[in-house]
Amino acid sequence: MRKILLKDSGSARILIRAANWVGDAIMTTPVIRAVRKNYPKARITALAKPWVIPVYENNPYLDEIMVYDNEGCHKRGMGTLRLSQDIRTRGFDLAILMQNAFEAALLAFLAGIPERVGYNTDARTLLLNRSVRMDPAQKKKHLIAYYIGILEGVGLRPDGMNPDLFISDQDKDFAQHLLDEKGLGHGTSVIGINPGATGGTAKRWFPERYAELSRNLADQYKTKILIFGGPADHELGEKIAAVANHSCINIAGKTNLSQAFALINVCNLFVTNDSGLMHAAAALDIHQVAVIGSTDPVATAPFSDKSVMVRVPVSCSPCLKKECPIDHKCMDLISVDRVLQICKSILDQDTSTVFTGEENPV
Repeated sequence: MRKILLKDSGSARILIRAANWVGDAIMTTPVIRAVRKNYPKARITALAKPWVIPVYENNPYLDEIMVYDNEGCHKRGMGTLRLSQDIRTRGFDLAILMQNAFEAALLAFLAGIPERVGYNTDARTLLLNRSVRMDPAQKKKHLIAYYIGILEGVGLRPDGMNPDLFISDQDKDFAQHLLDEKGLGHGTSVIGINPGATGGTAKRWFPERYAELSRNLADQYKTKILIFGGPADHELGEKIAAVANHSCINIAGKTNLSQAFALINVCNLFVTNDSGLMHAAAALDIHQVAVIGSTDPVATAPFSDKSVMVRVPVSCSPCLKKECPIDHKCMDLISVDRVLQICKSILDQDTSTVFTGEENPV
């Protein structure tokens, strides 16, 4: 183990290269918290691409967020050199690379950061003077443990695995205003569904089943169901709302990411596919039901004791594919009735039937 030489002081400067996807970014937040606990006096900066910046905003363990504008001034080529120069001018002493890409190590090297920490993957060893050996066993653990392993590999102390997400007062006000506008939250349950997922349809439970679930929940709890998602999910939300017979309010594409976080934070229940918003609900400690099919139920499970995963352990899952090439059995075998039963147990606070972890509906 090659331990970090940097000592804590007010002059110490630390750069954390953020992950590129919302869910992954949320799962790196225990690392940010741990770095702050190891270096309480240092100035800590996260380098993040624009779409994950809301994950790190308002985080009290960070001093600054540096934007990696990969579609603009930092576009690959001359933009890489420009970004490395921007990083160099800030005088960082230590770079901790959550991203495993070669480019992440190259940027830290070109920026002249004296100590560069990350896994020795993707032919990066020569660019990292504090490389951490990738133990194959790490890939069988939760992704949060995988990220924390970078710190442990250079002698830094972890600070638990619970992810963090912090909501601004402005976004809290937005959420409350929207609920008031829609007539929700005044003695009624606030329920959200997230029927989309990036990276193909294999991770998605069927829209008609979300619609049937929504109809049942709206009827039994005298409320309307909020449909979450980004701009690409708006049409999907409209289809579900139409089939659900006016029991839904489609807000997909009508909020930014930080506003979506604030709305999840006021939900009594969140039902979702494996997605970035699933990890947001886990970080916010919101009761949720996660419908899991093609993805790894260990590595990317929602890390919260208020999360229930519903999946069927079919032989071809987890396949990690974007689209199902056969019968999508991993999702087809998950019935509306089973998901509804779990949702009702949570909403009715029936602790004899609500449990955490993985629920196999077979």
